[in-house]
Amino acid sequence: METMTEKNKAVVRRFNQEVIAEGNLVSFKELMDEQFVNRSAPEGMSNGADGMIYFFNEILRPAMPDVHVTIHQQVVERDLVTTRKTIGGTHTGTLLGIPATGKVVNIDVIDIVRVKDGKYFEHWGITSLPEVLTQLQN
Repeated sequence: METMTEKNKAVVRRFNQEVIAEGNLVSFKELMDEQFVNRSAPEGMSNGADGMIYFFNEILRPAMPDVHVTIHQQVVERDLVTTRKTIGGTHTGTLLGIPATGKVVNIDVIDIVRVKDGKYFEHWGITSLPEVLTQLQN
């Protein structure tokens, strides 16, 4: 029998593969709680589910159509799943105002997701995206 810890990890792994890597909107809707809050949303961007999918499908995917996610480690405590991962791809489209460079991009991420009833309820995260953007401009 699968434990709650394993179920919560599976939810986060599914989100990373189906939503971030594949852009699957059906999976996104299935995995997001109606009251989801992204506690790390950039200033000016919605902190709800709409802001999260906008970033992945309207900003990240057009800039890196071959986007993939590598999960390095997951740690679970109660309903919180912490994931250390890399989001990678080839910079073949404009990314946050930076024209395509053809460079391989690797964004390191550590995020914490509160899973409630098998869905994303809250998210906190830190990424190396600012450093990656600086490197792309040089």
